[in-house]
Amino acid sequence: MSQSLNIQEIAIAIAAKQHNPTILTPDFLKYSGIVPSDWELAQPPILTDSAAQVVFQNSINITAQVNRIIFTEVIATKEATDVEIPALARKYIETLAQVDYLGVSINFRGHVFFEQPNNTARNYILATLLNPGPWHDFGTAPVQAAMRFGYTLEGAQLSLDINEGGLQLPDNTVRPIVLFTASFNHAIVQEEQSQRLAIISKIISNWRTDLEAYTELVDTKFLNSPYQINLVPNQSIIPTARIF
Repeated sequence: MSQSLNIQEIAIAIAAKQHNPTILTPDFLKYSGIVPSDWELAQPPILTDSAAQVVFQNSINITAQVNRIIFTEVIATKEATDVEIPALARKYIETLAQVDYLGVSINFRGHVFFEQPNNTARNYILATLLNPGPWHDFGTAPVQAAMRFGYTLEGAQLSLDINEGGLQLPDNTVRPIVLFTASFNHAIVQEEQSQRLAIISKIISNWRTDLEAYTELVDTKFLNSPYQINLVPNQSIIPTARIF
């Protein structure tokens, strides 16, 4: 039985040279028009000389470091047209156009549910993706495995990490899952700063191309296995669930 990927999160990371993280404050984000003025904070902002973080109640998280800016959004219950951080990221780099931006990566995290009794999340990695071997048996607990696959695409390098995990639901029950985390790294080779800015903005605008490639890869190459995997029926992510 096949199952579709449940996509939970998107993150856009923009590499920069000597970016000043102290500029990232709620006031700056609102007064510059990067975020709407009525957005409310989920927690007090973090501000240090080396890093800053602003988290809003709508599950949008902006983190600034000396060498990059990261925009993260929970999208489990959203349509693609409702995803907000691509517009925020473009507005941010347009507002701070003097920063030397070097490249951008667009990242997605999703998972697939498995039935609890048979521990098929672990079996999927150890039996479907890996050949059995003596390395299965060592220590006092069942082995856990993580895998990374690298792909060369037109205009990007794709890394796909596969890990066993658990999804803690609001009722404190834990469902076994396999996590599929993708990172599309887009290198920028143009020397002129204004050209790099325009190219990065275009890559961010075309984020759905990466999303479609991620979904196609996982759904058609990994989940449609000839092995019989006992998956639960497709279901939506519960926004308050916690992945570990």
